Amino acid sequence: MPRWPLIASAVVVLSALSGAAAYQHVAPRQDERNGEWHEIAWPFPRDGWPAGKAFRCGAAACGSEVEVYVRPKMGFCNCDRGVADDDEVDRVADLDLMSERFAPLAPGDVIRIADMPGRIRAYDLNMSDGLRHSAVGVAVSRRCDLLVAVAHGRGGAPEVRRAALDFLARSEMTRWAMAAMEGR
Repeated sequence: MPRWPLIASAVVVLSALSGAAAYQHVAPRQDERNGEWHEIAWPFPRDGWPAGKAFRCGAAACGSEVEVYVRPKMGFCNCDRGVADDDEVDRVADLDLMSERFAPLAPGDVIRIADMPGRIRAYDLNMSDGLRHSAVGVAVSRRCDLLVAVAHGRGGAPEVRRAALDFLARSEMTRWAMAAMEGR
């Protein structure tokens, strides 16, 4: 009986195990050590919209750990009025992906992201593990399309809002947002 299939299988298994071990012991990237923003995997199950992009900022750079999830929702907006009120932010900003238990803290504010008008609103978010987080929901529009973002963290709502808006205003994020809104 030829032994080469057994030897090849052993080589593949050992390679996979050593690769996994090496991956687990890789030093964090410089931006992760400094607490700056870095992309993470989209953590939510598929729904009627395509997955977006997810990012995390460490406490060193953002005051507390903050995560931002952003994605386009094409054809999901009132073409004439755009994001007209806080109720629309409550409905579309993907807060329900993190927890069904969220409550607005105050009326929202008008904002612009990448030349798209919309609204931002702060929330108290009760996570499934019993922890409370502050969150902000963002919805901006262009024509009949939405770009939505939700950010959450253990810090206060003003801190989460500042971190999220600063991140969404970065040139690489505005370029990505415009490309995503154009379907690229």
